[in-house]
Amino acid sequence: MKYDVCVIGSGAGAGPVIYELSRAGYKVAVLEKGPWFKTEDFSKDEMVATRRSVYTPNLKDESHVLVTKNDDGDWMSRSTYSSGKDFWNGSCVGGSSNFMSAYFHRLKPNDFRLLSEFGPIDGANIADWPITYNEMEPYYSKVESMVGVSGKVVPHSFLEPRSTPDFPYPALGENIFSSWLDKAATKLDYELIPAPRGILSRPKDDRNACFYSNYCGSYGCSSDAKGSSRVALINEALKTGNCEILPNSKVFHLETDGNGEIIKANYYNKTGDKQFVEAKLFVVAAQAVETSRLLLMSKNTEFENGLSNNSGQVGKNIVFSGGGIGSGQLFFDDLTAEDSKSLDSKGLFINRALQQWYEIDDPKFGGRSKGGTIDFVSEHANAVTKAVKLKYDGDKLLYGSSLKDKLKNYFKEQRKLKFEIFVDWLPNDYCKVELSNDVKDKWGDPVAKIWLGYHEHDLKVGRYLAEKAEALFKEVGMKNVQSSISGGVSANLQAGGCRFGNDPKTSVLDKNCKSHEVKNLYITDGSFMPTGGSVTYTFSIYANSFRVADQILQDPILKK
Repeated sequence: MKYDVCVIGSGAGAGPVIYELSRAGYKVAVLEKGPWFKTEDFSKDEMVATRRSVYTPNLKDESHVLVTKNDDGDWMSRSTYSSGKDFWNGSCVGGSSNFMSAYFHRLKPNDFRLLSEFGPIDGANIADWPITYNEMEPYYSKVESMVGVSGKVVPHSFLEPRSTPDFPYPALGENIFSSWLDKAATKLDYELIPAPRGILSRPKDDRNACFYSNYCGSYGCSSDAKGSSRVALINEALKTGNCEILPNSKVFHLETDGNGEIIKANYYNKTGDKQFVEAKLFVVAAQAVETSRLLLMSKNTEFENGLSNNSGQVGKNIVFSGGGIGSGQLFFDDLTAEDSKSLDSKGLFINRALQQWYEIDDPKFGGRSKGGTIDFVSEHANAVTKAVKLKYDGDKLLYGSSLKDKLKNYFKEQRKLKFEIFVDWLPNDYCKVELSNDVKDKWGDPVAKIWLGYHEHDLKVGRYLAEKAEALFKEVGMKNVQSSISGGVSANLQAGGCRFGNDPKTSVLDKNCKSHEVKNLYITDGSFMPTGGSVTYTFSIYANSFRVADQILQDPILKK
């Protein structure tokens, strides 16, 4: 069967395209490398989520090669199979949107004009976006309604323009700690705001409201409240009868006809047999690293450097999320019995954020610069992760009564609260994707070789924000307040590698995320982003994918 559209991947970048084209009557095939987990497959099993390769590939079968600097400043390569450091995230139908924490802040107008607004930075490959915030705004509103975003809009210094006065779903239930943060923020003259979440606070269609388990990040949602691509969009697309999901289908080569058009997506099925899908139009949304890898593997005589890579830009300027984390503790002995009981209430959200320094204009910092976002969160409920961190006293391994006492004190006598800092990861020459010359996956294809170079400016911004967050925690009266800002990366938040832009010499895609070089190829995951902004990417990936879906529906190729 020849389809109208073949979509490769099924996460946040794929879901809106699958949804819109299926509802418009087009036949859509979805090739997803991972399995198809349903809601009933998800539980709060800490071992499955943190100690087993269930939602990610076995590293023996599918690894990556990570290139990082050692303490001497030399670049060193190591496969994730040998290190055990997994760089996969959510290889299954719905992708990593199944396992997100779902912080849904919009980008702001200045994020679309980072170069024009703040100027160049040595060693950073900053570029303005070829579209404006106003072009994206209607699609942010569409995501809020269709995927489901809960929250409350309040005025603040960096509130972005909105076409709707508030979020469509009321804010999620909050822990008493949120009110303590509010009071401390008032004393410090901080503009603390409610944080929007892509989690339903009340039922929508076939989806339940949040169960308040505090098992969001890294876990699939058992209530379907979390707005994953799978439950919010793909399940609805399947109802049309126009969408076919092909799980366990690893695409290894996009075949062209010699005239700049893709004719087949070649893939391995679950048993390892080679298969292919034919379609009029192809959409790649395999998450940024794997999207670049697929294009690089799809080289031929027409595209000797890789598909859509005659410019040499595929895989360049990958971005992650800069920033870091911090924490503080509240001990029940320091609180009243009533406050201790309220603080210890399980599952309720903190849902507070600071964007007061989304732009920094401080002489101490060095003048006007792009800043970032601080999100305040509960410590994750996963008991295994917490317990593992307690097994040492300095360099000494604890066991027996000493370990039991430490565990009891941690779980019963205090509560740790955290903050997460998000700043722009400046694109640079040492953050990119190539094909490994040495390491192959179980099908014999070269794995992605990922350079993880960061820019020192990111750390400077992160530390500035960390000082603000620490001051707020101390004003609350928290103890052991600390933070860590580094150039470490999270595989959850990746973008870039196939920039969109107006110049084919410096970008892979046009402003509508259509390839400059391949007539029937669109890329709709985070790969299109020249810069990532100072928030998590998923909301913007969703919004852009809805925007591009509208463009695809107007493409004459579909009318053939």
